Amino acid sequence: MRRSRLTGRAALLVLVLCTLVVALAYPMRQYVSQRSEIADQQRAAATARKRLEQLRDEKARWQDPAYAEQQARRHLHFLRPGEIGYIMTDPGAAAAEHRRGGQSGSDRPWYSNVWDGVDKADRPGD
Repeated sequence: MRRSRLTGRAALLVLVLCTLVVALAYPMRQYVSQRSEIADQQRAAATARKRLEQLRDEKARWQDPAYAEQQARRHLHFLRPGEIGYIMTDPGAAAAEHRRGGQSGSDRPWYSNVWDGVDKADRPGD
């Protein structure tokens, strides 16, 4: 009579090992998933810290009156008393605006352009 290679003890050991593998598969997958999520959150926190530093630097720049004046002069075309401001326009753009029947943006006061932007932002589909 030939004896089977797989004894009862060996079969039981294989069954226990398979059960352990199945039992540990889900917790291991959860562990790996959580480690990945932690790494993503750490990257997001690092990005947020970098953005915070940039905003703090910008806030510090705005505390300087010279910087605030420079930005007002550049973006809002503010002038000091006695200064004469010149705005160079593109003749092609002015001609196109005239053909559409409107007044070009540089011919109007800055606050009119701001209100037009608010109106355009308020209209859906424009």
